[in-house]
Amino acid sequence: MASLIEDFLEYLVVERACSNNTLVSYRNDLNQFDEHVNLTDVNQITSRHIDKYVKYLSHKGYLSTTKGRKLASVRSFVSYLHSEGFIENDPTELIPTPKRSQRLPKVLKLSDVKKLLQLPLHISSSPDAMRDAAMLQIAYASGLRVSEIIGLDVEDIDFTVGSVRCLGKGSKERMVPVHRIALDSIDRYVRRGRTTFKQQESKALFLNRRGTRLTRQGFWVIVKKYAKLIGLENSITPHTLRHSFATHLLEGGASIRHVQELLGHASISTTQIYTHLTVEFVRDQYDNAHPRA
Repeated sequence: MASLIEDFLEYLVVERACSNNTLVSYRNDLNQFDEHVNLTDVNQITSRHIDKYVKYLSHKGYLSTTKGRKLASVRSFVSYLHSEGFIENDPTELIPTPKRSQRLPKVLKLSDVKKLLQLPLHISSSPDAMRDAAMLQIAYASGLRVSEIIGLDVEDIDFTVGSVRCLGKGSKERMVPVHRIALDSIDRYVRRGRTTFKQQESKALFLNRRGTRLTRQGFWVIVKKYAKLIGLENSITPHTLRHSFATHLLEGGASIRHVQELLGHASISTTQIYTHLTVEFVRDQYDNAHPRA
């Protein structure tokens, strides 16, 4: 289980931009859980193991807040294993956990998105810059998750139809439309940039300098690099372009059901958090336009 815990911690860094303190807490909680259940196969985890772990925490005298955090860590880990296909069933689904307040995702202004997307090829015409530009363009054009972007193969891009095929959570496949600007950027990278990275046979769309598929960590390093150059390092997370994609669509009049499908959300309640952001946008428009505001 130790290697899967490390995979999960990397996911927390890249997909959720967790702080070092949060990672330390997750690592300690999950290592403790691993030692307690002592299983060689994660598919053996059942709700009984988790119930026994909770009783063990109570026996050890942990405060209810600490027990809640440790259970939340285990639940997040097991949910990750299920969504990534490491386990067939999620035994935590029927175990209630205290509801936590949900922070609104960070979203960029349209002007900042434009600066970020144009930056790679503005400062360089290198193969790296072509790849980075294509990657940022598709992130905002499609709203894909980081794991979905780095999981793309060249054949997943349909330049004729103008769409991308991706494999989302739970191995669910979906088709997402992509506009011409992003397609042109990807085409430029594939024809002129990707060939310089390709040292071995690889289907992956986005390659690193070793010619292998770009990792989550590699994606995050690239995004942070450009965000820092235009002063957005404190305003961006690995999924900021995905959040901006969803929010800007809703602000432009797209239906929440349509946005749900594009994002690959199983439940519309997950998508509804973006409606809070559009309410703020409408309020700003009201304050700027109303003579008595």
